[in-house]
Amino acid sequence: MMHFVRIFRLASLALGLLLATTSPTALAAWDIQQLMDSLAQNRTSHASFVEKKTIAMLERPVESSGELFYTAPDHLEKRTLKPKPESMVIDGADLLIERGRQKHRLQLQAYPELAAFIDSIRGTLAGDRQALESNYQLSLEGTAQRWTLQLLPKGDKMLAVVQRIRITGAHDQVRSIEITQADGDSSLMSIEKLVTP
Repeated sequence: MMHFVRIFRLASLALGLLLATTSPTALAAWDIQQLMDSLAQNRTSHASFVEKKTIAMLERPVESSGELFYTAPDHLEKRTLKPKPESMVIDGADLLIERGRQKHRLQLQAYPELAAFIDSIRGTLAGDRQALESNYQLSLEGTAQRWTLQLLPKGDKMLAVVQRIRITGAHDQVRSIEITQADGDSSLMSIEKLVTP
């Protein structure tokens, strides 16, 4: 019994020291709105990415890398450099995909599930909680220094495509985007912010 009392006292002392040395700001609850407000401060960003896709039919993950460009509120560009050059530009409701000499242009309104998926990324980058909550149930774990935002699709049509999206970051920077599809395939994109001169 004395052993437990001693442990309790040590734990209480440690907690007291922690509370005494931690600022009130650090103790404030980190919530979804604070994260969205922080992300919304980024009007433009430029980053490198490495994406690993795990596909059931393939023995090994497929890896690609390149650059990402974002301009608030709704311009997102993904330039894949390896293994093959490819470009995907989303501007408002327009999606343009270029592979070599082939170009494909889509209107996102005609593909609501694709639009909802794209809005999960753009909505996060823009700090647009309303856009995210229109298609996803949101949950946040961690602290401002290391957070994980999980998006679970609300509608059956989206659930038939995407099981969940996990986005991690620090402060106002997205560090990774992990997508688990309904069929078990998945992708993990690691993102590193590039400093623009």
